[in-house]
Amino acid sequence: MTLSLLREQIGVAQGSNDLVSIARAEFRTMAVRCVQAGAPLVFMYALDERSTRRVFVVRAVFSVPGSGFLTLTVDVPEQELSYPSLTTEIMAAHWFERLIFDQYGLVAEEHPDWRRLMHHENIPAHVYPLRKDFAWNTKLPYASEPYPMHAVQGDGIYEIPVGPIHAGIIEPGHFRFNVRGERIVTLEGKLFFKHKGVEKLVEGKTPAEALPFIERVSGDMVVAHTLAFAEAVEHASGMSISARADSLRMLWLEMERLTAHIFDIGNMGGMGTGFTFMAAQCFRVVEELRRMHYAIVGHRYLRGAITLGGAHDISQKNREDLDALLTKVETELETLCGIAYANDGLMERFETTGVLSRAAAIAYGARGVPARASGVTSDMRRDHPSGAYTRIPVTVATKTSGDVRARFSVRVLECAESLRLARLCLTQLPQGPAYTKFSVHAGSSLGWAESFRGAVIDWVRIDTSGKLDRVAISDPSFCNWSLFGEIGPGNIVPDFPLCNKSLNLSYSGTDL
Repeated sequence: MTLSLLREQIGVAQGSNDLVSIARAEFRTMAVRCVQAGAPLVFMYALDERSTRRVFVVRAVFSVPGSGFLTLTVDVPEQELSYPSLTTEIMAAHWFERLIFDQYGLVAEEHPDWRRLMHHENIPAHVYPLRKDFAWNTKLPYASEPYPMHAVQGDGIYEIPVGPIHAGIIEPGHFRFNVRGERIVTLEGKLFFKHKGVEKLVEGKTPAEALPFIERVSGDMVVAHTLAFAEAVEHASGMSISARADSLRMLWLEMERLTAHIFDIGNMGGMGTGFTFMAAQCFRVVEELRRMHYAIVGHRYLRGAITLGGAHDISQKNREDLDALLTKVETELETLCGIAYANDGLMERFETTGVLSRAAAIAYGARGVPARASGVTSDMRRDHPSGAYTRIPVTVATKTSGDVRARFSVRVLECAESLRLARLCLTQLPQGPAYTKFSVHAGSSLGWAESFRGAVIDWVRIDTSGKLDRVAISDPSFCNWSLFGEIGPGNIVPDFPLCNKSLNLSYSGTDL
């Protein structure tokens, strides 16, 4: 499908712009037509344009694989503050619309769940921090706002609260189980204990000043977040980068993916089931990769790998060292995964545990490994290739059973693909500069990257002074946390940590 064909199918005028302005009353109808035409909803965000037009704006972004993105934009008058909810027809909108309410106070009419999502309990009601008249350094009084968790009534039903403070070093998140014996009846998570206010903090900054904040959205997804942001800024400014920089960006993104997936393979096998051999060996391999990152880029988690206008360059010695390490990692990973698949006890724990159906993955707008393990073959590197991905095609790894084993296997396959792609970057690295002098210009654009957790999608708008007027950030974990309500019920409580590790979602990335 092309953008032109999608426009034709949903009944809007043709044009070169991927932004379609529609009437409020038509918002839901047009959005449903997009989804029915095969363009899933991937992002929603809002704007405060009261100073120029006396309106707020709500936008919904739909993916058209191989062609681009179509954005439906609707004005919301400042005196009315409501628009038709998409959630009644498109489940993937459910958290986006709650988030927009928390940020701007815009009500999605008929939304089925109006509990506060982001600012529950500790921020007063009627405070909307992304409105332009809210100062970033405002000191708010503590508010004890209740957050009603769902509950199940009946004989033999018990509640088990877990978190938000955990025994390990993971970030805070509260999980509420309704169980009968050890069997989970319902599972609900309450997150957003880590709010940093990134989108507000970068307002009024130059893109260069904002970059350190973007690098810290989610500590282990540095490359993906900075790449999505950098490409959005570069597209908005009308600039292009060198072929060498494109290849280096691909290299660092695949190195980040490889490192994270090996960590998760070890975490699922060792910390999720007690097969500690897997954890010990995979974590050792991860340590070697992170030491190499530090040796070349200067940071174990690759901060500084992506710059505005380019990427961190490598020398011939770096290329040789990386190639040798990748060869070693490939050999060791094959051995470790062979041991894992041959372990009947481990595979028995993986199989049929935490099943996510394909229908649920589509409905929730799942991204990354959970989606691909349930037969949804979305991947930004293939569907919306940019940079070196336009020259080096990606093979997307998928499974269909949707259980923990499927998510484990997708990671194993993606490691093999990342090893292949990283080697191609090293052997086919173009000559030339790794950096193009960056010049900021007024404009707006989407930017995206496929992280190891799934798609990161950003939208930026730069004003005439070269400052950021709005940065909207979508982390894949934000779309995937709701999946626990689908994969938890029917399993026993001791399998929850395994289900959790099979998704490996970011708390910090969700709560910007």
